[in-house]
Amino acid sequence: MFFVFNKQKIYAYLVSVVTVILLFCIASSINTTGNTIQTSSNINQKLLPIYNVQTEEKKVAFTMNCAWNADDIDSILETLNNNNTKITFFMVGDWIEKYPEAVKKIYESGNEIASHSDTHPHVNNLSYDENIEEIEKSNDKIEKATGSRTKIYRAPYGEYNDTVIKAAQDKEYFCIQWNLDTLDYTGLTGSEMWNRLDSKLKSGDIILSHNGTKHTADSLDMLIKNIKSKGFEVVKVSELIYKENYTINNNGTQMKK
Repeated sequence: MFFVFNKQKIYAYLVSVVTVILLFCIASSINTTGNTIQTSSNINQKLLPIYNVQTEEKKVAFTMNCAWNADDIDSILETLNNNNTKITFFMVGDWIEKYPEAVKKIYESGNEIASHSDTHPHVNNLSYDENIEEIEKSNDKIEKATGSRTKIYRAPYGEYNDTVIKAAQDKEYFCIQWNLDTLDYTGLTGSEMWNRLDSKLKSGDIILSHNGTKHTADSLDMLIKNIKSKGFEVVKVSELIYKENYTINNNGTQMKK
């Protein structure tokens, strides 16, 4: 009887141990699954710039990067004035230093000036602090030329990663990309540029162009008139984007919460 009693006791003990082990394994499995989901969620939360804006208002932002010469600025400003239109000029710090008078003319005409970095580097190769330095130095030059600072930034070459975006956001800049490209820098004619925009144009679009190209200045009047003929208002970036209570989806579309 003594042997049997101990055998039963041992058996019960083993059952208890196995049960505890099984429960531990199940709990671990749940935690592991939970961690996997959380990790996956974090991966999907890649930081993005604003490519376009979800809006019911029929307006689009026209933007112009300034990094080369300033020979066509007077012509561009005349065209904008004749069309009663204001746009956003993204300026590289080096360009601002070379052409301070052009910067003043753009600012005094009521158009928007924004940062396009200080030296136009490949920002994906820069550290967090170096990215901040590129933005702030260009903004210092904007302030020196105009007396005002900007909170709008576009990274060079359309490059970005989490470091680039976080550096801009931590300094309260809106990082702006684009979803429609005129490809003017490739030498396209005005008609060819318009063909790229015509069927794609919709509310909330951000259009990319450049000064100092072969046909941007002489095509700008036609592009603006064609955009307006489709019922769209051409505005500055700051008049298109939401300043607060917004989200940016996986396509880079800024949406009101």
